[in-house]
Amino acid sequence: MKRVLLALTLVGIGMVSFAQEGVKKVEDFIKFKELKYNFGKIKQGVPVTHDFVFSNVGDGPAVIENASASCGCTTPTWPQQPIMKGKSDKVTAGFNAAAPGTFEKSIYVKLKGIDYPLEIKISGEVLNADEYAKYESTKKPKTGSK
Repeated sequence: MKRVLLALTLVGIGMVSFAQEGVKKVEDFIKFKELKYNFGKIKQGVPVTHDFVFSNVGDGPAVIENASASCGCTTPTWPQQPIMKGKSDKVTAGFNAAAPGTFEKSIYVKLKGIDYPLEIKISGEVLNADEYAKYESTKKPKTGSK
């Protein structure tokens, strides 16, 4: 009985391992230069954007079906045309904060033919107008030319 149970366990582990090897991932087709970006301190109500640049490292054209955000304050845009092998493009993350405080937002990039999306993240700290003015005043002033 123990031998049968051991044999079934080994077969089950082998099947799970084999199934995992066949899973396609977004990273196998497009490679992002970065997966996270921190805006630092930003002013409340002033939109900011960041471009997540990627390259097609697959064997053929890559098509981004969708890029969806974790909340309504984050607006992703992505290329609507196929990205050819060896070429680069970008997913732009737009963010407009309504409330002060720290934030971390996700954008899920879904590639055609791949079941699971890739997550990219933006983060930072939103300051209200008064706090942002104080923050700006602490920065070193730029010296002009003589």
